[in-house]
Amino acid sequence: MKLTLILPFQRKFFYLRAFLLITLLLRFALPGYSRTSDEVSFTVTMENPAHQTFHVVMKLNTEKPGIQNLKMPMWSPGYYQLMDYADAVSDFTAKDALGKGLAAKKNGRNVWAIEQQQAGEVTIEYDVKATKQFVANSLLDSEHGYIVPTSLFLYPEHGISRSAKVTVIPPKSWAHVATGLDKLPGRGHVFTAPDFDVLYDSPILIGNLEELPAFEVKGIPHRFIGFKMGDFDKVRLMQEIRKIVEKSSELIGDIPYKHYTFLAIGPGRGGIEHLNSTTISFEGESLATEEGRLRMLSFITHEYFHHYNVKRIRPVELGPFDYDKGSKTNSLWVSEGLTVYYEYIVLNKAGLMSRTQVLDAFKASIRSFETQPGRLFQSLAQASAETWSDGPFGRTEDEFNKTISYYAKGPVVGLLLDFCIRHETGNKKSLDDVMRMLYYTYYKKQDRGFTEDELKAAIETTAGKKMDDLFAYIYSTKELDYEKYFAYAGLAIDLADVAQPGGYLGIKGKQEGQVMKIVSVDYDSPAWKAGVRRGGLITQVNDAVASTDLVLPVLAQKRAGETLKLKITDKDKIREISVTLGTRTEKTFNITEKKNLTSLQTSILNSWCTR
Repeated sequence: MKLTLILPFQRKFFYLRAFLLITLLLRFALPGYSRTSDEVSFTVTMENPAHQTFHVVMKLNTEKPGIQNLKMPMWSPGYYQLMDYADAVSDFTAKDALGKGLAAKKNGRNVWAIEQQQAGEVTIEYDVKATKQFVANSLLDSEHGYIVPTSLFLYPEHGISRSAKVTVIPPKSWAHVATGLDKLPGRGHVFTAPDFDVLYDSPILIGNLEELPAFEVKGIPHRFIGFKMGDFDKVRLMQEIRKIVEKSSELIGDIPYKHYTFLAIGPGRGGIEHLNSTTISFEGESLATEEGRLRMLSFITHEYFHHYNVKRIRPVELGPFDYDKGSKTNSLWVSEGLTVYYEYIVLNKAGLMSRTQVLDAFKASIRSFETQPGRLFQSLAQASAETWSDGPFGRTEDEFNKTISYYAKGPVVGLLLDFCIRHETGNKKSLDDVMRMLYYTYYKKQDRGFTEDELKAAIETTAGKKMDDLFAYIYSTKELDYEKYFAYAGLAIDLADVAQPGGYLGIKGKQEGQVMKIVSVDYDSPAWKAGVRRGGLITQVNDAVASTDLVLPVLAQKRAGETLKLKITDKDKIREISVTLGTRTEKTFNITEKKNLTSLQTSILNSWCTR
C-alpha cells in the first residue's frame, strides 16, 4: 500500500477534482441520462391525431454563431425513390436559449436556415402533416401513428454523426410505442440513437398495439408488434418466424444485432427493411389460405433477410447515404434480387416451402422477366442504377416499356450463379459462400460495402474460375441460357412456344359506358404494328358497338391472317383501321426434374433445395 501526503494548499484542488469526478460518475450512472452537448433531441406530440399532424420540438447546441442549416432527407433508406418529405413541414419557428425568436427561412426544397447571433442551444418547432398510408410515409390518424424518421426529423447540415434522443408523447388513450431504437430505462417512451443514420433507420409505431409471443435465437430477443393484426393463429406464426430467423442466421453464421422487432403497421402496401427491425404491411386474415400464408411468409423472410443483404452485405454506394440526391448503384440487383432468391431458399430450409413450390416461384420470376419487352433494352445493372427514375418495377406507365424489374431478373441470375458455383466446385461451395465472404470481409472486418469489382472477385474466387458469361447477364441484355445452368442441378425447363387458340390482336381494354378504353397494347403485336396505342377509345368493332364482352368472343372465332375493323377515337380524332390478326404464343416455363441424374446433379439438387 502506498500513502500520498496532501499539503494544505493542495486540498482545495483535490476536493475540486474529486467533486468533478463524482459528478461525472453520477451523471453517467443515473438511469436514462443521455444529454451531451453533441446530442440532438426531439420531442414528438400528437395532441389531436384526427388532424393527422405531428408536432416536433427539436433542441440542439451550436458551437459557432451564424447561419445554421437544418435539412430534411429527400428519401428513406430501403425505398429508392426521391420523396417530397419537406413539403409536409409547416409552422417552422426557432428560438435561442433565452426564448428569443431567431430569423428562419426555407432555402430550396429541403433546407431551413436559422440565423444565430450567439452560439448555444437552439429550439426549433414545426408540424408535419402525415396523411399518406404507405410504408415509406409517416401516417397519423385517430387510431394510430407511424413515423418514418426521414420524413419527421431534421438533421444539422454536416451533423449526421451526432447522437439523437427521441421522446414520443402519445395521446393518453394510446398505450404503446414500438421501435427498434434502444430505449432509456425508466424514462417512458424515450429512445436513443448513436447517430442519424441509425435514427433514420428506425421507424416508430404508436397506438394500442398487440404483441405476439416473443422468442429468442442464440439468446437474442425477437418481437412482433402490430396494429390491427386481425384474427389468426399467432403461436403458429411466431413458430414459423423463429424457423426463418434460425435458418437465416445459420446461413450467414452470425446475428449482428442485440434485439430485433417486426413492426406490423396494418393493412396497406409494402415493407421496408432496417438494421434491427422491419416494417411490414400485415393482415392476419391473409394467413387463412395456404397461398396467402406462403405469400406472407415470403414477404416476412424477404424483409428479415435484408438485415444481412443490403444493411450489412451492401454495395459500397449504399452508405454513407446521400440524403439529398439518393445513392445510385449498379448493384441493387444484389440487394433486392438476391434477397428474393434467398427468401425461397430460407423458407425451404425452414421446412415452410416445398421444392415444387420453390420451382414454381422461380417459374413465376422467369415468366415475369421473359414477358417484359424491356429485357431486350435494359440490363440488370442499368435497372439497378435507374430505379430512382424508373421505379423498382420499371417504368410501368410507359407506352412501350423499355425497362425491367430487378425483382424479376435478379433472383433468376442468382439461381444461375448458384448452380454454376456448385457445378464448378463439385458442390463443395455455393452462392452462400459468396454471401458469407462479403459479410465477413467487408462488413465485419472493413465496416464498408463492396465494390462491383470486389463482388465479381468474390464470386470468381468461390467458383474457382472466370464467370464472364454469367456477368454478361448483369451488364448486357444477353439472353439467359436456362437449359445449360439448370442442367447442372438436373433440372429441365420448357421453353417451347405454344400457339394459343383464336386470333391475336394485342389489346387489353376496359368498358367505359358504350365504348372500350384501350388500357394497354402489347409491343410488336398486330394492334401495335397497326398504330394502335393506349388511351384511345374503341367505339366499334366490325361495325358493332364495341365492348369487352364482344371483342373476346370475336377474337376466339378468328384466325391468324383474318382482319378486324376498329373505329377508334383518340385525341378528338376518329379513325377507322383494319388490323390483320396474328397468332399469340406463350412459353410455359415449366421446371421439372430430369431422370437418370449423375451423382453430382443429384448432390447439387438435394443440397440446394430439399423436398
